[in-house]
Amino acid sequence: MPWQGPWRCEMYLNCHSYYSLRYGTISVEDLVTEAKKNGADALALTDINNTMGTIDFVKECHINGIRPVAGIEFRDDKHRLLYTAIALNNKGFREINEFLTHHNLAETQLPALAPVFHDAYIIYPYPSGIPLKLRENEFIGIQPHELRKLVTSKLRYRQDRLVAFHPVTFIKDTDYLLHRHLRAIDNNTLLSKLTAEQLASPKEKLLPPDFIEIIYGDYPEIIRNTKQLIDNCGIDFDYSTVKNKQTFTGSRYDDKLLLEKLAYDGLEYRYGKGNKEAVKRVKHELEVIDSLGFSSYFLITWDIIRYSMSRGFYHVGRGSGANSIVAYCLKITDVDPIELDLYFERFINPKRTSPPDFDIDYSWKDREEVQDYIFKRYGTKHTALIGTVTTFKDRAIFRELGKVYGLPKEEIDSLADNPAAESNRNSITEQLFRIGNLLMDFPNIRSIHAGGIVISEEPVTCYTALDLPPKGFPTTQFDMYVADTIGYEKLDILSQRGIGHINESVDIIRRNRGIRVDVHQVSRFKKDPETNRMLNIGETNGCFYIESPAMRGLLRKLRCDNYPGLVAASSIIRPGVAKSGMMKEYIRRFHSNGDFRYLHPVMEEQLKETFGVMVYQEDVIKICHHFAGLDLSDADILRRAMAGRFRSKKEFERIRSKFFENCRERGYSDELTSEVWRQISSFAGYAFSKAHSASYAVESYQSLYLKTYFPLEFMVAVINNFGGFYRTWVYVNEARRRGGNICLPCVNNSMYMTSIKEKDIYLSFVHVMNLESQIAKAIPEEREKNGEFTSLEDFIHRIPAGNEQLVILIRLDAFRFTGKTKKQLLWEAHMLLGKNEKEPKNRQLFYEKPKEFVLPELEQSRIEDAYDEIELLGFPVSVSDFDLLETRFRGNILSRDLIHHVKRKVRILGDLVTIKNVRTVKHEWMHFGCFFDTAGEFFDTVHFPDSLKQYPFRGYGVYLILGKVVEEFGFPSIEVEKMAKLPFKKDPRY
Repeated sequence: MPWQGPWRCEMYLNCHSYYSLRYGTISVEDLVTEAKKNGADALALTDINNTMGTIDFVKECHINGIRPVAGIEFRDDKHRLLYTAIALNNKGFREINEFLTHHNLAETQLPALAPVFHDAYIIYPYPSGIPLKLRENEFIGIQPHELRKLVTSKLRYRQDRLVAFHPVTFIKDTDYLLHRHLRAIDNNTLLSKLTAEQLASPKEKLLPPDFIEIIYGDYPEIIRNTKQLIDNCGIDFDYSTVKNKQTFTGSRYDDKLLLEKLAYDGLEYRYGKGNKEAVKRVKHELEVIDSLGFSSYFLITWDIIRYSMSRGFYHVGRGSGANSIVAYCLKITDVDPIELDLYFERFINPKRTSPPDFDIDYSWKDREEVQDYIFKRYGTKHTALIGTVTTFKDRAIFRELGKVYGLPKEEIDSLADNPAAESNRNSITEQLFRIGNLLMDFPNIRSIHAGGIVISEEPVTCYTALDLPPKGFPTTQFDMYVADTIGYEKLDILSQRGIGHINESVDIIRRNRGIRVDVHQVSRFKKDPETNRMLNIGETNGCFYIESPAMRGLLRKLRCDNYPGLVAASSIIRPGVAKSGMMKEYIRRFHSNGDFRYLHPVMEEQLKETFGVMVYQEDVIKICHHFAGLDLSDADILRRAMAGRFRSKKEFERIRSKFFENCRERGYSDELTSEVWRQISSFAGYAFSKAHSASYAVESYQSLYLKTYFPLEFMVAVINNFGGFYRTWVYVNEARRRGGNICLPCVNNSMYMTSIKEKDIYLSFVHVMNLESQIAKAIPEEREKNGEFTSLEDFIHRIPAGNEQLVILIRLDAFRFTGKTKKQLLWEAHMLLGKNEKEPKNRQLFYEKPKEFVLPELEQSRIEDAYDEIELLGFPVSVSDFDLLETRFRGNILSRDLIHHVKRKVRILGDLVTIKNVRTVKHEWMHFGCFFDTAGEFFDTVHFPDSLKQYPFRGYGVYLILGKVVEEFGFPSIEVEKMAKLPFKKDPRY
């Protein structure tokens, strides 16, 4: 008989959010909100092969008064539904997470039948894939359209094992259209070629409860089973507690004692004996750290540093934790908080529930070793990298949608590059725009956070399943925002090439000069007059964070010649300060000798050090607290939002409203309040804490000291770490400029990486295009074992290089020690290897010297050599780009003389280094160019929209520039009126 009992909407066993990537169409918030409108008492989220949305889902359900149920819909690699697991409780949630994690980490297929679960239900789809015998916790899900098949099925006699199974994938009518596009993107196929098996049914909508009651009304036992199953299930998380590993030693008290011991030992190392201020601060910090339960976090970070230092890995510790004198004493950071007046309370205070964050930078060569230690030290069950979710954005949307509509590549490129162009408007592109708007910010694929790691008290699978990306370490399916929501404080283990070149510089200096440099003597570097002079004149090419054209210009405008000045500059250059116009205002006030007006007395009181300009995160927090009266907890939320670590728009809007409301109560004018908020909001996502800027400045000083006194060794290290801001040829130019003799690769001198012998810098085999890596490595290895090569024949006999590889080396003059021309060597190689022989013969036991031939003299020009170098290295070495010009004109001025020609028009030749593109307020493009002059010195250009339209850049090369010299605070640049790319001489061989 039909169901007669009271209806409760507990029939939603299989809901997909948009975290069912490239399948689902509903955000977690919309799913829960819509379910509440439909009167749901309970709701199950069962995304496909992941639990990345569960933490947010549970929180949303609690807000809306719905009992959350968690599960996973398991599908195979062909996207066929196998079964759906529904967790009874948190134990069951961990159980299904561990099942999925096992197969992800082992990279094995999911089994066709589910294993035994103790705290989870399994629901098999009807009619395929059902096991012969169901376990007590296993059921068969009957979808609405399958009920008619039940009449003739044997299962009509087993209704005790059946549940109502109406998948939910859509809410709105447009959702199905979006779903089709997502499926086409996922299957890399045309919309028109999608099959029914690749799509959800259009009927998978969140139906009102009375609809479902009518559909299953003739099967009361199915309704009872479904209700009982979902009544038995529920999940909850404690969002108020820290989930990180709670102790380091096994006891919180022992952690306290160990941290005290280490801190006071380090205090003597950093400050010597008898520094009362340092002792006072260490004692105070230790008390706060212990009272908030953060001792283990500091000790775990110290443990990682201790390991990496024992391996000789150089690190830079930064992040808000660099405010801490305890961190300084533990060698986690090299930032002295007393020197910079950094206050611990700005980031750790009783209102804060999470510890300060530490970002630890290592060389890109060392980071994976450190990560490996962390996983082995703290266990793979309790350690994971943080995942991230890349979303559909802007141009990528047009590229993805263009492919599913079958548009030609040229049209897709045009649409992505200039979507607003009238030529890109037609019926198909209009549809693309409509779908693109729906798709904007949708989750697309799971990836890995830049460096975040969690070390958990409980197994990580209590909260998420884990993936195994190419990096080879288990990775959470949720991102850093969710990690933060549930109570994880991540530790960032990052890599950067700046540290790599510092580390390698020290090794190269020791080998080439026999000098040992201690790069941790930062206090000496800060006081070194010559290092500070180099900083003042912007001689920073290759130095970490301070080598870009914008930063070099800023250093010169600020006449920066000291550490505190560099700390400020490192934050001022950030996009938020620059975009708000406050960078320019800071420079103006710096030069004004106090002749400026503070926006409000609070600005003078709190920001006197930075001339009333908000530069650091701390400054924003101070103004919010002292100017607008926000409490510290709201200020902390604002700090996290500025750092890109807080995503609740509702909470941010609450703080914004409170800010304006408090300002009105304090009698501030709307104009004043709006201007202060404008300056604050411009920091979103960009602001540095002062400690963070200080950490960067420390690394910059280390780089700059090495460059000042060991410029050639330093530039070799920069080249070997594959540069920084610029491409390799720019650093090669800098090495030549600083007195280095740049040598082409040579089989008797070059190594796999670039090397230096006194002042001779031999470019490496690794930079040679199309040279196989095994050949590039074999050459120095063979030379080391059996001595230098004596001839081309000797090389062929000892190195298994085929004809093609040999020709590459000959064209780069790598056999110049023979005294023969390249053309002679090419003939010789042809005779020795034969025209069609791609691989050399196996080594012979006895070497028989081939016949020698006398060739006529063959001409070889410098132009031919240069084109060989450009083809195989990417840039000429034996000549400069200027030497290749058809014209002999070299301009009428050099970079060093620009400052003496302000407001005058000049003509100058420039080899293009880099371009920065900027949109004006009118949404027109303008460019900032950076060039080398004929002497190899930098100069900068400004290209306003009108000039740029008539004289655009036409790729890398040498340009003749006509423009007016302008000056800003002693820094000259050229406002370009006209510009033309100059032609090179032709390669005479073609």
